[in-house]
Amino acid sequence: MSDDTPTPDQAPGAPHPRETQRLFGQDSAEQAFMSAYTSERLHHGWLITGPRGVGKATLAWRIARFLLATPPIEDDGLFGAPPPPDSLEIDPDHPVAHRIQAGAEPGLASITRSLNDQGRLRNEIVVDDIRKLGKFFGLSSTDGGRRVVIVDSADEMNVSAANALLKMLEEPPARTTLLLISHQPSRLLPTIRSRCRTLRLSPLGPEDMQAALMQTGAQMPEKTDHLAALAAGSVGDAVRLINLGGLEIYAELIAILGTLPRMDRQRALALAEAAAQRGAAERFELLLTLIDVALSRLALTGATGSAPMPEAAPNEAETLTRLSATPHQARKWAEVAAVITARARHGQSVNLDPAALVLDTVFKIQETAGQSR
Repeated sequence: MSDDTPTPDQAPGAPHPRETQRLFGQDSAEQAFMSAYTSERLHHGWLITGPRGVGKATLAWRIARFLLATPPIEDDGLFGAPPPPDSLEIDPDHPVAHRIQAGAEPGLASITRSLNDQGRLRNEIVVDDIRKLGKFFGLSSTDGGRRVVIVDSADEMNVSAANALLKMLEEPPARTTLLLISHQPSRLLPTIRSRCRTLRLSPLGPEDMQAALMQTGAQMPEKTDHLAALAAGSVGDAVRLINLGGLEIYAELIAILGTLPRMDRQRALALAEAAAQRGAAERFELLLTLIDVALSRLALTGATGSAPMPEAAPNEAETLTRLSATPHQARKWAEVAAVITARARHGQSVNLDPAALVLDTVFKIQETAGQSR
């Protein structure tokens, strides 16, 4: 991969987690780890879970920096131990921080999806990615220092890789901490989950979201309430929405829904053609995600009797309330959401033309709007 291509553990348009100094909105998770550390009950395996984009990788790299830069109690010398640390903060000028920033810290190994023999990024973490840790443990054990492994994300391990990692969790090398990042821990082997302590991260509130976005350098939109509604507390999703024009795509989608049941087919066709443009794979994937969001918000509106707030697009509340005013309509939208998601994923798997797939989806929505009247 070229230098400007995001790595598998980096959100497009955002700094790499190792470059992110501050973590916002996750004080409880940080304090849970610090409590284990200061009480000398530091577990060898940690499962860091939560929605995408809420800071799981940032927390893992903060923990790695802290563990590698903080001397053990027995190494404190003859003049008494200093007070135990009360946060994960490490001076950016610390040698460990510099080495991690440069990707040159010998006590740290980062496991992500690797390139195959053709130089293409694999879809999963394979057993060879895990087995290379054997060499890492052998080289780093010579200085007797602490070692940290970050797996991002553990959900992407295939069966062989998961079993290889399980053996390390069952018989962990001395002075080693394994940090497993997981967006969907239910996909992991139960035996892996049982051998790790869990740190659960939560979606960010508005103020923490604003601060975290400013740290990424993302260009903030004028309508931050729309962004907050669509991102649902995920900084990663917010950056993706900003960089791919997600707010504009969702606004157009809501505008098209506003023409139902007599849908504006010209606008629907334009939306479909935009998704089919060369090099628009990420925007196409985002569009499918936003269609799912719109249908979910439609179902929620009918189920609760009011549209979700804040609005995620202009006139969204009016449109959602008109199309989904009763629990019966809510059920219809929930059912069609499941059908559309399955059809869309199948269409992707057989390389169906994106424009045709989007039009098929929009016409299915139009059909449902007619049945729900």
